[in-house]
Amino acid sequence: MSLQSRKGTRLKEYNYSENGAYFITICTHNRKQILSNIIVGTGVLDCPKIKLLKYGEIADKHIKQLNDFYDNISVDKYVVMPDHIHLLLSVQNGQSGTPVPTNIDLKIDNKNSQVAKFVSTFKRFCNKEYGENIWQSRYYDHVIRNKNDYNEICVYIENNPARWIM
Repeated sequence: MSLQSRKGTRLKEYNYSENGAYFITICTHNRKQILSNIIVGTGVLDCPKIKLLKYGEIADKHIKQLNDFYDNISVDKYVVMPDHIHLLLSVQNGQSGTPVPTNIDLKIDNKNSQVAKFVSTFKRFCNKEYGENIWQSRYYDHVIRNKNDYNEICVYIENNPARWIM
């Protein structure tokens, strides 16, 4: 019996170590809701609040520590949802932020990119403290294309708790 090969989720023509912004989503294994609870207010103008659970507190701590750990990566915005985390990362390597042209056949090792290393380190630090692996093996990413895209992702992250309860 042969296993089906998984479709790659990364842009093949883009070097994820390039300067730029990246929208990352990391989900818990089987989408278990163990990171936080969304608390709904009783007033008309009350916005939903996030109450971090034990696993979410640890994840939150490591996100904040990784922001200080990397000189060239910053976490611009994030939210810890019940079964996933959204992160808006900025990578600044002091090199050109120009993507590799799509008409050139180059092998880019995105498994060793700054973004992949960040996600791997985050998961490893969390899992060590958890005493188990709670994360899906993969993660979702989106390369931020322009300022408008960046702003839309910021709004999406801010409004994610309100969408959760709808």
